[in-house]
Amino acid sequence: MGQYFFVIRQLTSREIKRKYARSYLGIVWSVLNPLLSMAVLSLIFSGIFKRAIENYPVYYLTGYILWQLFTSSTVTSVTALSDNKPLLLKVKFPMEIFVFTRCYTSLINFFYSFAAYAVILAVFKITPKITVLFSVFIVFFLFLFSLGISLVLSVLYVFFGDIKHLYTVFLTLWMYCSAIFYPAQQTEGIMRQVVYFNPVFIFINSMRRSVMWGILPSFGDTVKMILWGGGVFFSGTAFFLACKNKIMEKI
Repeated sequence: MGQYFFVIRQLTSREIKRKYARSYLGIVWSVLNPLLSMAVLSLIFSGIFKRAIENYPVYYLTGYILWQLFTSSTVTSVTALSDNKPLLLKVKFPMEIFVFTRCYTSLINFFYSFAAYAVILAVFKITPKITVLFSVFIVFFLFLFSLGISLVLSVLYVFFGDIKHLYTVFLTLWMYCSAIFYPAQQTEGIMRQVVYFNPVFIFINSMRRSVMWGILPSFGDTVKMILWGGGVFFSGTAFFLACKNKIMEKI
C-alpha cells in the first residue's frame, strides 16, 4: 500500500472536495457537526440522565465522534467500487485502494472533530491524564474494524445493490445498541448483554474511560478491541481478495 500513497492522497483530496463541494464552510462542518449534535442531544437528555452521567455533553460527544468515524467509513465505502468503475477498468492498481481511501477520508474528518472535542473538554474543565494516549490505540483498532466491514460491504454492493439500504436500516438498530446517548449501566436483561457485547460500544466505553475518567480499559476490553479490530480487518481483506476476480467480471 505504501507505493500507492500518492494515489491515496489524491483520491482522498478528491473525496473531501466532493463532500463539501457546495458548502461555504467546507471541512469546518467536521468541527461544527459534532458540536451542534452535542448541543441538541444535551438539551434533550442531560436533564434525564443528570444523576447517572456526569458531564453529559462530553459523555455524548465521546461516543458520537467514534460512532461517526465508524458509520462514515462504512457507509461511504459501500459504493466505493461502483463509483470508481471507470478507474478500475482503465488503471492497474489494487482496487481495495478505493475502499481504503473512503475510510481514510473519514479518519481525517474524525481528527477535525477531535479538535472540537478537545475544546469541549477544556470548557468542562476535564484535564486529560496520561491515559488519554491510549485513545490512539482505540482509534487505530476501530479504524481496522471499520475498514474490514467496509471491504465486505463494497463487495456485497457489487452483487446485491439493496445492501446499501439494508445496511442503513441495520445501522439505526446498531446505534441504539451502542449507548451513545444513554448510560449503559441502566440497561437490563438481554439488552444489557447486547450492548456490552457490541464491539462499537467497547471502543466507545474504552475511550470514555481513557479520556474522561483517566482509567485504562480493562484487560478484557483491550483484548476484545484487538480481536474485533484485527479479526474483522483480516477477515474482510480475505473475503475481498477471494472475490476480486468476480468483482471485475461483474462490474
